[in-house]
Amino acid sequence: MYRRIGETWERLWSQRPREIKDRAILWRRGQTVTRLERPSRLDRARRLGYKSKQGFVVLRVKVGRGGMRRSRPRSGRRPKHAGVVKLKAAVSMQEVAENRVAKRYPNLHVLNSYYVFEDGRYYWYEVILVDPHHPAIINDKDLQWLVQKVSVK
Repeated sequence: MYRRIGETWERLWSQRPREIKDRAILWRRGQTVTRLERPSRLDRARRLGYKSKQGFVVLRVKVGRGGMRRSRPRSGRRPKHAGVVKLKAAVSMQEVAENRVAKRYPNLHVLNSYYVFEDGRYYWYEVILVDPHHPAIINDKDLQWLVQKVSVK
């Protein structure tokens, strides 16, 4: 069943129908971090560890696109040594999205994230968070590593 969901998502992404464009317009007008009831890409979320139970939270994060352009230095020097172009970010946009969510929700643990959509201005990622203190998570055998990791800190 999840393979079928993934194939549908790939088909929609390759065809780029009007529905996806309208959805992106709504997302662009919305908040930077939006809590979701369920993941947009259920197949991808399940592969990354999401379960439909209490203690799991899914957020959609909007991250601005663009290069790392710096202002030109005031004093004179060769253009080669101005240090303005060919700058690369040390972290990916996906990692930026995860860090922003982790900062906003310090009591939750970032389990994983995945790409959802992009347009000319933004990337959108969905981040899966887990509450390590929730009884449903504590009793889950698959997430014992997370509970133990939090209790050690």
